[in-house]
Amino acid sequence: MLLSSSAPLAERLRPTTLGEVVGQQHLVGEKGMLRMVLKSGVIPSMIFWGPPGVGKTTLANIIANEAKKPFYILSAISAGVKDIREVIEKAKASPRSILFIDEIHRFNKGQQDALLNAVEKGIITLIGATTENPSFEVNAALLSRCQVYVLKALEEKDLLELVQHALAKDDVLKKKKVEINEHAALFQLSGGDARKVLNLLELVIESESAEKVTITDELVMSVAQKKIAIYDKSGEQHYDIISAFIKSIRGSDPNAAIYYLARMVEGGEDVSFIARRMVILASEDIGNANPTALIMATNAFQAVNVIGYPEARIILAQCAVYLASSPKSNASYMAIESALQKVNETGDLPVPLSVRNAPTKLMKNLGYGKDYQYAHGFENNFVNMEFLPDELKGMKFYEPGKNAREEEMRKHLRTLWKEKYGY
Repeated sequence: MLLSSSAPLAERLRPTTLGEVVGQQHLVGEKGMLRMVLKSGVIPSMIFWGPPGVGKTTLANIIANEAKKPFYILSAISAGVKDIREVIEKAKASPRSILFIDEIHRFNKGQQDALLNAVEKGIITLIGATTENPSFEVNAALLSRCQVYVLKALEEKDLLELVQHALAKDDVLKKKKVEINEHAALFQLSGGDARKVLNLLELVIESESAEKVTITDELVMSVAQKKIAIYDKSGEQHYDIISAFIKSIRGSDPNAAIYYLARMVEGGEDVSFIARRMVILASEDIGNANPTALIMATNAFQAVNVIGYPEARIILAQCAVYLASSPKSNASYMAIESALQKVNETGDLPVPLSVRNAPTKLMKNLGYGKDYQYAHGFENNFVNMEFLPDELKGMKFYEPGKNAREEEMRKHLRTLWKEKYGY
């Protein structure tokens, strides 16, 4: 279908086949999971999880086209249970009809439950798109019936390919002679978002009246700054503002944090979304430098879900200021990342026999639990024994941060493990 030249560039260039998709090769490449699924002819219900502008809606359209099934689209921002039931009723005439739900994380439990029976019976094949972790935002019952595919932000080479394709193929852009001298600003402002980079490219070209346009970083920044940014909780501003909010708290600036919080509150952002991000930050960026931060953030999350707007803004503000003003440490975050990397490198190393569970006589005969020493039976509730697999003896994953509380933890650990871990 040919689109009007008045349609945004990203829409005019939307891919119609897997071969036209830029990026996401782990899904659409020759050995990609989606390509294999389409070849099999059996389309499972699925959820696409990834940042904005990386192809979630595009892939849903391509799947529906390849499967040659009726295709229905709902947006979780505006649709309700009534809309879901209407689609399900229509789909009964053609089983395995495809229902695409954009921003499925915005559906509440009741709305998600309304999909369950139809998905389970094969009346519809559900394709959901979400920018939020489906483990938290999609009901377990519905999630268990879906395959989850993770989409990644586009890399610079992908964005460059998109821009070059647009300049070569789009009839509107071809009316001007466009030369790209610099593209750092264009790519930086897009943040790996295909839709954003294409629409910004079009905006920059349209801003110049001359037939020849030379794109530079200075021109891109000038055009981008002139564009009035209105907060849209379903659009790209949603991600820019929450990013600035989190980075302001991480950077210990309560004033900037409050400003960006106000932008979200004024825009009607979901209170759960804001509060949940603060819970994550309290652990990732503050951690044991101030353990109370996680308690504060968790309580704030529970409170705003009970209170709601407008009063929830006060609770959010109190929590944001507290977190921004707290000492910071990412030591626990770095510890788990380091441990995960080691697990991926070494695989399933055998657990030492002394610390294995021994619920049966056979296991005890095999040596499970043998020589285990109960810490509370020793002075200071501590006994120097080995807990890690043999291959990882002496490996230190946790390095206390340089703050008052974790220095106390370091001091304590040093009395226990100085020789083994070097605290």
